[in-house]
Amino acid sequence: MAKLLLPILILILAPAIAIPLSLSKGFQFRQLITHDRLADWTGRVRCLVLISRRKLLKLVARSKRRAALTWSTLLRLADRLKSLKLSWPGELKESLSISRFPRLVSRSMFSLLRVVDPSQSLAGSAQPDLNVLNCRVQLNKRRKDDSILDVFTVEICGSIRAPSNMHYTTLRASIEDVTNGACEAKPVQARAEQWKMQDSPAFCYSTDLGKLPNQVTILSNWTMVAQLNLDWLMFPRKGKRDLQLTASVVSQQTGKELGTAKYTFSYENPALGYIDLPENIQRTRTLAVALALAVSAADHKLYGCEVELIKNWAKSNIGPSRSVPGSAHLPESPKLAQAPDKAKRKLDEAFEQAVRFFRDGNQLDTYKICREIVEIAPLADRYDILDLCLNVAKANGSVVAEELPVLKNLASWLEVDADRFRAMVEKTLPVSMHQVKDAEVILGVTSDMNEKETLQRLNKEYCKWNSRVTSSDPQVQAQADQMLMLIAEARAEYIA
Repeated sequence: MAKLLLPILILILAPAIAIPLSLSKGFQFRQLITHDRLADWTGRVRCLVLISRRKLLKLVARSKRRAALTWSTLLRLADRLKSLKLSWPGELKESLSISRFPRLVSRSMFSLLRVVDPSQSLAGSAQPDLNVLNCRVQLNKRRKDDSILDVFTVEICGSIRAPSNMHYTTLRASIEDVTNGACEAKPVQARAEQWKMQDSPAFCYSTDLGKLPNQVTILSNWTMVAQLNLDWLMFPRKGKRDLQLTASVVSQQTGKELGTAKYTFSYENPALGYIDLPENIQRTRTLAVALALAVSAADHKLYGCEVELIKNWAKSNIGPSRSVPGSAHLPESPKLAQAPDKAKRKLDEAFEQAVRFFRDGNQLDTYKICREIVEIAPLADRYDILDLCLNVAKANGSVVAEELPVLKNLASWLEVDADRFRAMVEKTLPVSMHQVKDAEVILGVTSDMNEKETLQRLNKEYCKWNSRVTSSDPQVQAQADQMLMLIAEARAEYIA
């Protein structure tokens, strides 16, 4: 900045320095450079310095933005080139040839530039070509009655060429998930029956556009033609997805397309997709087998009756072309696509491998498994898993002391209702089967309860079991007597 200041001062002060000597004889030089003129010159210099500084800061900021945009584009281009599935060396050599490589880069760059944030305004982008039909999508909100709905707003502009003036037209819109590329595109499915394609669950929206006034109608401004409620749509997978909407203007008389436009945009899908759901069901059942084996091995033994029960459950609940339960101790379970007999053998081999894993004294991170189940499985499936684990504990006729803490932890980590879990324990594992009477599991008394809360809990259990002492079922009577004895012992232990 100091280097700029010297030339500016020279330019401003040059006229005063170049005054002829004859003029300086008639006037005193100190009178020429008056206080007002000096203040004016100083202000000019400051203004120029300020303007130069602002221009410099703008230039630096603009350069940073351009560099960041260029770098981001190059990174995405590199990722796209990596994703190309080419066999070595034939296709790769051909693709990197001098004739094809520029087209490959151009095609990849075009695809990258078309992925636009739906919330981004068109003001900062190039104007669309009005000689063809264009469309765009933006994520907005729409009020309906007393609720606010998320919607995709569809807009079109450009030219529509009809067979004649005053031609009746219809708009059709469909959406595909192109996250993995156009060759692996998956349709977005419709939740509502009215928007499903014929003989297909794929989403297809249709609405009447009315008459086109001219044979060639040009929409010079963006025109909203549809609002697609997000609750109409079911996406293939959860997470950030690249979606492509296809909008077509169709003749009502002939069914012929008069104009078609595509628009690619990104959307963060918060819900599980229709591909996620069956995969998650199989993954959940795979993890259920792992937890059941962990309960069986809690006392460092695997009884044959328990292993057989788990194996039969796996055969009934896990499809042969799905995840393999024997690999549940691995981060991901492999999938099978073989014939049924071969898949069944693979399933049996994997299960035996899992049994050997536990018999060798290995342990699983059951907490981590439960956290994954909570993320991918509904509450009903989690109760089914607990029911399997309780039946495993019941299989050999008694509940050992090591199994109860495992079951208690599973119920807590799977985030099920504590009272319902105790009801399941009461039904599947009556108190007579328990080698050690755990008041927390059986009666619901926890260490964080104060004396008043503990007394209320025990009184509630006493009323329930005291009413069953007179039951006509001898087994219920026996269980009630044992529970009342356990309640009396808990009173003596927890109540001062």
